[in-house]
Amino acid sequence: MGILENKSNARLFYKYLSKVYDRVNRFTWTEEMRSEALSWLEFDDDPKVLDVGCGTGFGTEGLLEHADDVHGLDQSVHQMEKAFGKFGKHDRVNFYRGDAERLPFRDDAFDVVWSSGSIEYWPNPVEGLRELRRVAKPGGQVLVVGPDYPHNRVLQRVADAIMLFYDEDEADRMFEAAGYEAFDHHIQQASPQSPRAITTVARVSEE
Repeated sequence: MGILENKSNARLFYKYLSKVYDRVNRFTWTEEMRSEALSWLEFDDDPKVLDVGCGTGFGTEGLLEHADDVHGLDQSVHQMEKAFGKFGKHDRVNFYRGDAERLPFRDDAFDVVWSSGSIEYWPNPVEGLRELRRVAKPGGQVLVVGPDYPHNRVLQRVADAIMLFYDEDEADRMFEAAGYEAFDHHIQQASPQSPRAITTVARVSEE
């Protein structure tokens, strides 16, 4: 387990990163990548949407282009304070401070559940994925963006020491273990030199 898969360490890390997160983030997770990921989702009329690990609201901003009923959750109050500045505390988005592995929502509550740049910090990613599936409606969609496992062996050792990086085979294992039956993986990259993201789009069973 990487050092940032500890929740206390992750909160402390984001206490300081939140000050520059939006400037740093655009080099690895761009508006173009976000738009591409959003294009893989289906938004029906008046969808109810959840952004898990919403952080400063970068993913939330994209979701607001497709839905009016948007909810955001994060464990870092410092990150969410940046989001409050963009959207207000109780205006365009309903915000909650909470844990991805213990979501404070009832079963079958959301049409779309989105999580970008969060799974890599979860101590138990399978449990987190299971929670995303639990709060999604039957037939609903779950989209998760995480860091793709590097091919370079030196970078692999660095990645393993920091947080969760995973390839498509590991993504298959995690999503299957969490109870998903239908899902697809997409590799996204801001530029040939930047780290790759692995984006999984899953459909929740209607049974």
